[in-house]
Amino acid sequence: MDMRTILLLGLGGLMLLAAAARAFSAPVRLARKAALNMLLGLGSLILVNATTALTGLSLGVNVFNAAVVSVLGVPGLVLLLLLQWVFT
Repeated sequence: MDMRTILLLGLGGLMLLAAAARAFSAPVRLARKAALNMLLGLGSLILVNATTALTGLSLGVNVFNAAVVSVLGVPGLVLLLLLQWVFT
């Protein structure tokens, strides 16, 4: 192969690599944000359970509760506390 063919193939490969990186960056960013929100939700559940002696409120620290709090935020935490209050 001559030098021109090698350069064109290399340039085409770089363009495909850049397109693939751009296509996969959005889902990775979304997954990273979801994981961070899940960890913050889990941390808020642990914080609620750490203050049980003062407040009398406690929630189970599990994946479902962490997911609800991570998706809904503070209203999700209040919702879980209200649901626990209603069912006990």
